[in-house]
Amino acid sequence: MHSAKTAVSRRFLMRILVAVILLPGICTRSYAQNDTSWFYDSHFHLTNYIQEGIGIHKFLSVMGTKCGRSTLFGIPLQQQWSYQNSGDFAPNYYLASDAPLYYYSFTDAYIAMTYLSLTKEEKQRFDPMITGFNPADMYAADHIKRVLKLFPGVFSGIGEFTIHKEFVSAKVAGEKASLINPALDRIFDVAGEIGLVVLMHSDIDMPYPKEGQEPYLLKQIGDLFRRHPNTTIIWAHCGLGRVVHPIQEQILIVNYALSDPKLSHVNIDISWDEVAKYVVSSPETTKAVADLINKFPDRFLFGTDEVAPASQEKYLKVWNMYAPLFKLLTPEAKQKLAKGNYARLFNAARVKVRQWEAIHAKDETPTPAPTPSSGTGDAN
Repeated sequence: MHSAKTAVSRRFLMRILVAVILLPGICTRSYAQNDTSWFYDSHFHLTNYIQEGIGIHKFLSVMGTKCGRSTLFGIPLQQQWSYQNSGDFAPNYYLASDAPLYYYSFTDAYIAMTYLSLTKEEKQRFDPMITGFNPADMYAADHIKRVLKLFPGVFSGIGEFTIHKEFVSAKVAGEKASLINPALDRIFDVAGEIGLVVLMHSDIDMPYPKEGQEPYLLKQIGDLFRRHPNTTIIWAHCGLGRVVHPIQEQILIVNYALSDPKLSHVNIDISWDEVAKYVVSSPETTKAVADLINKFPDRFLFGTDEVAPASQEKYLKVWNMYAPLFKLLTPEAKQKLAKGNYARLFNAARVKVRQWEAIHAKDETPTPAPTPSSGTGDAN
């Protein structure tokens, strides 16, 4: 009798587990069937460097019918307001003050609670990301697992987090992140184990390198990616930035990397207006980038890299900048760049992460302290 009850209980638990795993996929497919949007956004910040931004319902109105789905994350770094540095002036950007930046882990709880305020239908449009960790900290991987256990059913990936970024890296308080730090390998290992998409920003070179100087960061990035073949990676901006310009022969280098079967798990987003500026800088450059995307249509994603845009016009700026590029893409490449690759990567992540949560999630609520006894025992 007892064994029969146990078997029934196991079957019941398995049904619940299957429902937890399959429901996100079912809902996603249902939403996709009615989706006529222009693009999915692989790179979006709801908040800025002082953790301010726009509400999620305001962002939904900004997305409108143009953006069907979007990642959702803040910025893991907080700009300190140091009175000794700027007095009564309150800096709201990392270039507006000489005071340091520090990691702000509460951003993950804020994003989770924001997501949980949505309806079931609205939730299908977002893929929240964990980003409030220090990539130089060996405990960062534990932070990622802890967030998943506290907020099951929410997150699909980690990032955008930064390793090397022009003037940002030098401003971060404490130890600087590095592509050769074992802490970063631990993060990539955990992401691969769980199924989280990794969105990482790391410049391809240092700012203003000397003529002929070898871009050492490029080798370090390649080595990192090869060490983690089971981790789904999106390299933000293809390593470019405001003052980190395309290196000579970069398209040939990217072509070589994407042709390497050991890097088949690596994808590239073309987010940020600074990147769009480089891509459409000349007809020759635009054509060369289009040829690369047409050759590897499964490896590129579109993103805006907008930070709390106040209007749809501002939000669509990067999309509109890429109009010359889109004209040169095959229909297949444009569809995959705009939506298909996002859907493939994040739909798979939703299923894998929910599976991990179903197995590992625990009640993370702190245990209340025991009530003091009212007896007359010895207090000592």
